[in-house]
Amino acid sequence: MKRFSILFIISLLITATISAAGGVSFTVKAPGRVYEGDKFPVTFRLTNADGSDLKVSAIDGCTLLFGPSTSQSQSYSVVNGRAESSSAIEYTYYYRADKAGNFTIPAASILADGKRMATKATPFTVHERAERDTPGSQRPVAVDDVDTQTAGRKVNADDVFVRIILSRSSAYEQEAIGCTIKLYTKYSISSFMPTRQPSFDGFLIQELDVQPALNEIENYRGQDYMTAILKRCIIFPQKSGKLTINSGNYDISVVQYDNVNMGMFQVRQPRETKIKVSSNSGTIDILPLPSPKPDGFNGAVGKFSIDSRLVGNSFRTNDPATLIYTISGTGNVKYLKEPQIDFPTEFEQYTPKSDIQTTVSGNEVSGTMTVEYTFVPQSVGDFTIGSDKFVYFDPSRREYVTLTTPSYPIKVAKGLSAPAPTEDQKAIENKNSDIRHIYLGEKNPSQTHTLVVTTTLYWVLYIGLLIIAIAVVIANRARARRNADVSGMRTAKASKVASKRLKTAGKYLSAGDTDKFYEEMLRALWGYLSDKLAIPVSQLTRQNIVDRLTEKGYSSEATASIVSVLDECEMARYTPESSSRMDAVYSEGAKAINNLEKR
Repeated sequence: MKRFSILFIISLLITATISAAGGVSFTVKAPGRVYEGDKFPVTFRLTNADGSDLKVSAIDGCTLLFGPSTSQSQSYSVVNGRAESSSAIEYTYYYRADKAGNFTIPAASILADGKRMATKATPFTVHERAERDTPGSQRPVAVDDVDTQTAGRKVNADDVFVRIILSRSSAYEQEAIGCTIKLYTKYSISSFMPTRQPSFDGFLIQELDVQPALNEIENYRGQDYMTAILKRCIIFPQKSGKLTINSGNYDISVVQYDNVNMGMFQVRQPRETKIKVSSNSGTIDILPLPSPKPDGFNGAVGKFSIDSRLVGNSFRTNDPATLIYTISGTGNVKYLKEPQIDFPTEFEQYTPKSDIQTTVSGNEVSGTMTVEYTFVPQSVGDFTIGSDKFVYFDPSRREYVTLTTPSYPIKVAKGLSAPAPTEDQKAIENKNSDIRHIYLGEKNPSQTHTLVVTTTLYWVLYIGLLIIAIAVVIANRARARRNADVSGMRTAKASKVASKRLKTAGKYLSAGDTDKFYEEMLRALWGYLSDKLAIPVSQLTRQNIVDRLTEKGYSSEATASIVSVLDECEMARYTPESSSRMDAVYSEGAKAINNLEKR
């Protein structure tokens, strides 16, 4: 009985530490490729909640066969010592497609945790029956139909492409804009290499962490694609007018399939096809901030609130005190300027300390800026720290808003003063301030003194200093020549920088963090080659790497080894990769750099 009680208590403690891995959600899973007359499922999934009163509407062009079929699942995991759990209930309905065409799964709703939740209306396509018998090479390429992805087939622009997606088409200066760079493909990707990244001229950028992975299906312009977010950031325009985000270029290897006849049966053999893809360019109309700008406006754009507080309620001379000023809200929080507080001239002020904390929600940046002003009253009396006004522009209201902090009356009492000087210190001060006796010296100086210029020591020191001056001039000129040779300095430092970066990759290797390991390996190799070849990273491509190394006389083996490691790291980032290759990739990368450094 005692043992049972202990186990029961442990179970309760474990249950108490388990937290839900995510919020409550209600989603729908659309069917894959459906042909006229086919039977297909539609699944509604409720996560981390118990549901009731499920309401599902009929689908035009389809007949409901039966449903719902209900299934439940639950999972537990422990991440960094923290237990997490998630649960899901799936409601599956089965339909028959009566005719070909484009149809929509209407929004369904369910009562969960006292609230009614609804899915989004989801489009899908029913293909004509005759398409099933049409050879795959003659059907449009489909993400869920391998028969259409035959080798030798031309990869069109609508089969694989990269989009720059902006959260809005117009904005004010300094207003936050969400920017997402996303890959769309109907084919599996075996390697992905950016040869030129999109440029954000005229913007300040706050990049967000993303882990690129082809793990979602998205319907775009009536077609299904596998998608991966390559880059996500919040951008803040710094000037008005029509600003353009220039397109990027990418080298991509897609997987197509050969049908190989094995006699009794056929097998599909994958084959890589290399293509070049350019993203679209994004254009935004940036509106200037209204004029005239009010006094006190320092570029804050968004929606903010302010607060200030004085630490303590009694003040004495020579005792430090603190005024804390806090700005909170949504907007360009990271680029706010410290307010200028009107302190009395009798106060000694120290350099303010500021701390900015931000979070990103959707396409907005929220956070706080806290500034601590330390001051020391120097005089006794009644003083006032003046009120301050904070002015910002609210894009939603299209007007400037002025917020004011209160003034603070302060009564300063006498505090500790500087310590009085000791008797010895007074004596020294008096002695130094007295008029000293004037020493007249010898009456005939020429008889007892020798001119310095006539001594040997003088000329030895003179010649020595002259030699040192000449050496310093020569050394400065040599250093100026080295500094002018920027390319040479970067080349000389390339190996050292790569070693530091490989050291970071080694830490991720030891920790078993596959994604960060390959990301750091790529950063080290691209940075090394940029410094070594004196080519900006944005202009590096596999071809110009090979050409430049060949021009410099490096062997084909050394060139091939560095390119091979780059390809393998890129492939590992965008396709599932076993961690068993991490040690080998790290060794090959270090060996490739050493081979280039030996020449």
